[in-house]
Amino acid sequence: METFETGNDRVRAERFTASYLREYPRVSAFLYRRTGDRSAAEELAAEVFRIAWERELAGEETGSGWLFVTARNLLGNHYRATLRLRDLHRRITEELDRPSATDEDADVLDTLDALPERHRQVLVLTYWDGLSASEAGEVLGCRGSAVWVRLHRARKAFRDLYASPMPSPTSQELS
Repeated sequence: METFETGNDRVRAERFTASYLREYPRVSAFLYRRTGDRSAAEELAAEVFRIAWERELAGEETGSGWLFVTARNLLGNHYRATLRLRDLHRRITEELDRPSATDEDADVLDTLDALPERHRQVLVLTYWDGLSASEAGEVLGCRGSAVWVRLHRARKAFRDLYASPMPSPTSQELS
């Protein structure tokens, strides 16, 4: 628990406590009416008063109007976060319901797996992650011009490996 060293700190803490006791039920009810979720409303109300306490420590006023404006702003953030989460869940569901990979897709992935790490890394960063040469260079710890050289070599290695027949499992490996 914090101890207050000056009378001014004590007065500030008493003023904040009185405001909290008076306004918390109102702010919490305001948020509950808009979210319909008691837990979310309590979380948001706690955040309102955490911000209010920080402002109080900085010597700024936090009247009831300020509390409700802050609650409304946090509520907007909450709605946006909820929408983003819902959209993410939808995209994941769509991704999981996608058709299974074709034989050609499997061959490409097998070829990629068979490449040495240095080639696989530059190909994945460039084509899968969509990084530019300079961005990939930052990840790989080299310059963008070196990425172009590595990418050229990785493409050639991929083409050569993809064109050659993949070794099939022998009867010894299967038993």
